[in-house]
Amino acid sequence: MSKPHVKIRAGNVFSFGDPEPVLSSHLTDYLGIFTHNGEYYTPPVSLSGLAKCSRANAHHGSALYFKRNMAVRWFNPSSVLSAQDLGKAAYDYHLFGQGYLRARKHKLGGFLRYEHLPGMYMRRLSDGTNRYGLLLEGGKLQKFAEGEVVHLMEYDPVQQIYGSPQYLGGLQSMLLNEDSTLFRRRYYKNGAHMGYIFLNTAAELSDEDEITLKDQITKSKGVGNFRSMFLSLPGADKEAVKIIPVGDISTKDEFERVKNITRNDVLAMHRIPPALAAVMPDNIAGFGDIEKISRVNYDNEVVPIQQVFLQLNEYLPSGSQISFKEPPSQEPKQGEAA
Repeated sequence: MSKPHVKIRAGNVFSFGDPEPVLSSHLTDYLGIFTHNGEYYTPPVSLSGLAKCSRANAHHGSALYFKRNMAVRWFNPSSVLSAQDLGKAAYDYHLFGQGYLRARKHKLGGFLRYEHLPGMYMRRLSDGTNRYGLLLEGGKLQKFAEGEVVHLMEYDPVQQIYGSPQYLGGLQSMLLNEDSTLFRRRYYKNGAHMGYIFLNTAAELSDEDEITLKDQITKSKGVGNFRSMFLSLPGADKEAVKIIPVGDISTKDEFERVKNITRNDVLAMHRIPPALAAVMPDNIAGFGDIEKISRVNYDNEVVPIQQVFLQLNEYLPSGSQISFKEPPSQEPKQGEAA
């Protein structure tokens, strides 16, 4: 028995709207520690990739600023460290897993204050000392003296030269959230997709008609999309032309499901309660008492970050140490369960 076959005349099949890559998955790969020209160690994760990812998703980017704000909110600014410098270092710490502060000294060598150094361009020197350098334009490296730079870093069990951010395990969910948004935007902006198959089963089209039909379908892409098209096939019955849908995102709820699931993953990887992340509740009851939620978040997340920056007091003389304010009383209000 001979196998069935389909004979397709050349030029009858065409396609448009090939998929495009959105964001390279190599931006956040764990690269390992290497030396660059024997001068400094390279970070294990692409810092530029982490910086790009901070703008890829609304919840991820907002969570980083939220944590920065929580560090600054209870800080007591002083001549030793300003709130602006602490805020910048706190943001770097959450984004890159490390923050850098430079000890500025007066002409006699005495300590003046700490100033923030941009974490994205700081490198640990590979000369066997505890020194750091700042990458400048043109590949130049500004080297600091030993003890001039304080490196606050998140613990990385793989290596102890650089820190790594805590959220690395949730980046795929964050990128999927971005991908779904970009796909949705392209769907409405593009307006023409392989969402259906235009099938001619009986009517015979001339070469000129085929070219015209192809041009009209292709022109439906972009501005002015979703246009109607008139097709006249004299002598053909109503079954001669069929439109077979392949996929239609506008009639499905997959977009909302992906956005909600990945949003929850992003908030979980930052350990931020939805009530503090400006997320609308899905039920009438809401998320509960926001003051209780805020108190728990302070105890579990804000205090540990304060402890990181209080390490600076090990290098500061007595009477010039930094401190944080105490929040309002944590005692239950009258009529509130303990």
